Amino acid sequence: MRLTLPICGAQLAQSGMSAVDIIMAGRASATDLAAVSVGSSLWLPLMLFMTGALMGLTPIVAQLLGGQRQTAIRPYVHQALWIALLLGTLSALLLWFGVGPVFRFMGVPEHVAELSAGYLAAVAFGMPGVGLYQALRAFSDGMNHTRPALWISLLGLGINIPCNYALIYGGPGIVSLLGDLTPERVAALPALGAVGCGIATAISMWVMCLAMMVYTHRARAYGSVTLWHSPVSPRRRDIFELLHVGVPIGVAIFVEVTLFTLIALFVARLGEVVVSAHQIALNYTSILFMLPLSLSMALTVRVGNTLGRGDMHEARFVAWNGIVVCLLVALFNDAILWATASPILALYTSNAEVHALAMSLVTLAMLYQISDSLQVNLAGALRGYKDTRIIMLITVLSYWLIGLAGGHWLGRGWEGHFAPFGIHGYWLGLCAGLTVAALLLGWRLHHRARRSLAVSDDSSLGTATKD
Repeated sequence: MRLTLPICGAQLAQSGMSAVDIIMAGRASATDLAAVSVGSSLWLPLMLFMTGALMGLTPIVAQLLGGQRQTAIRPYVHQALWIALLLGTLSALLLWFGVGPVFRFMGVPEHVAELSAGYLAAVAFGMPGVGLYQALRAFSDGMNHTRPALWISLLGLGINIPCNYALIYGGPGIVSLLGDLTPERVAALPALGAVGCGIATAISMWVMCLAMMVYTHRARAYGSVTLWHSPVSPRRRDIFELLHVGVPIGVAIFVEVTLFTLIALFVARLGEVVVSAHQIALNYTSILFMLPLSLSMALTVRVGNTLGRGDMHEARFVAWNGIVVCLLVALFNDAILWATASPILALYTSNAEVHALAMSLVTLAMLYQISDSLQVNLAGALRGYKDTRIIMLITVLSYWLIGLAGGHWLGRGWEGHFAPFGIHGYWLGLCAGLTVAALLLGWRLHHRARRSLAVSDDSSLGTATKD
């Protein structure tokens, strides 16, 4: 939990940056809000894929640290930084030159598409920075230091808000922030709207990157690694190992993100009340999901540390102990949902029909809290074993084939057999997909831990026989 809580705070701070962008763009105009919302649906999946691909560094560092092989950590971190720079640059190029066809395919109105393209062009400048930050964060987490990400994420949020004021609203925004202290030439600055929001996001990304660079250079906690000296040139073998572990994580995260994006598109035809209720319930439950998600990231580090020491029995205990903790966290989340759902949802909407429908969806969310918490923490334990490809395959099967396809089938109904379940069908599909994912990942963890124990016991027996 000492590892988990700072990670949770960092995740919430980064989610807060997205929420602030939406709120402040919405106060500028409906067009700016639409441009930022559409643009976010494109750059966030790219960033999350990049983050997942770089998370392969965490179990590698954790295992090396557990095995007291600190001298081998620096080369891996430098290879991750090369990967981050490449992925960040590719992401920027996609945002600069590849969004036009996507907007036309999505049928985005021309004036919104033009403004959103400007927003994405500004965000693109920050993508290399956020890639480098995520690589250094993965290193820090693997070293059992999760608090720096919390403080630096809060710094990013603190930078983002005043930059948004100044750039979205222009001079009037700065005047409202600073009052009479604002000079006349500053007060005359133009309001950039959505484009200003993108510039503020890019600034925050680079501030977080530079802060993490400075911290990892100066903090004594990383002294045994001596990270910032004599840069290591790209090494094909190390880069391949990082991508072998990390890319499946990135694909799994991308699959999860697209699952909710596609469901949002499918339910759009069901009307404004259904769309509003779905979005409200999903937003509320997503906040609570941050705790089991953070626990899974901490579990990756703990399992990796123990495996690095060569203690397979202890690694299995740590993994299943984490699963027990995640069950308690799921029950805690259920208790929060049961106690607070109605008043919290009332803060989102005053429409009685939307409130009632959102309450029914939150009831379904209470059913899948356990399976959702289990699947993300089982995946976290498997990442500690560097067993990530199976997570990707199980995620694709469970989320798309069962969760999405099954939910769409239930939502649309089967003529002559059962009536459409509507939005509840999609949420029942989510429940089924998450449950299948938890069962398959649980089987895989049991199999993987048992195989590691067998190899370890055979090795110990061989050594004893030789002696």
